[in-house]
Amino acid sequence: MSKNFLKIVLVFGVGLCGGIFANQILWPSLVERPLIDQYQLANIPVSVTETKEIIIQENNVLQNSIEKIEKAIVGIKTKTENGKIISGSGLVVTSDGLIITLSDIISPKGDFVFFVDGETPNWQILKRDTKKNLALIKVDMDDLKTVSFADFDETKLGQRVFLLGIVFDTKPLRIVNEGIVKFFTSEYIRTNIIEKKTLSGSALFNINGDLLGLNTIDDDGGITAIPITKIREFLGY
Repeated sequence: MSKNFLKIVLVFGVGLCGGIFANQILWPSLVERPLIDQYQLANIPVSVTETKEIIIQENNVLQNSIEKIEKAIVGIKTKTENGKIISGSGLVVTSDGLIITLSDIISPKGDFVFFVDGETPNWQILKRDTKKNLALIKVDMDDLKTVSFADFDETKLGQRVFLLGIVFDTKPLRIVNEGIVKFFTSEYIRTNIIEKKTLSGSALFNINGDLLGLNTIDDDGGITAIPITKIREFLGY
């Protein structure tokens, strides 16, 4: 009788230990671990995919903006009275031929050539403001491409921006560079973009291709833009 009782107790004990082992060790390793792995695998690719999509979308926006406004960019060559050649850029602001650029580029007694959408039209200087460093020129052309003006109040620190201008090699070439707004005031916009002096007068745009300002370039290549508010004041609208 006692032997049978011991056998029953032994069988019961083995069964109990087996149940505990299966519940605490074997079952979690078979069930819970795959769930953890599935959770990790489900979340890691989502973050990477979204980042790639954002970068691709931003690049597409930038390229589309450049294609929309590039024909409004003007190249300028000035020969000063002492024979020095100054080159820079400007921007078409009306379809009937008004162009804005820096006063520094338009020497008071110089000879000028304006490269507008592949042509070199006749021109007339309408006004110049040396204090604002802006000049307004009228060229004999119509149906020109223009750009939209940005809302200066929406300018933000770290905002993505790009410049578009013209440099002269064997022929005028459009050139683009991009960066961010480093800091700004009501008087100027400073970027982290570095460029050559030959891109003075190039235009600064937000990522959507709206005009933020015209660029001045210091001796170290730093880009500081005359903001759109000052340009509007100079133009009278």
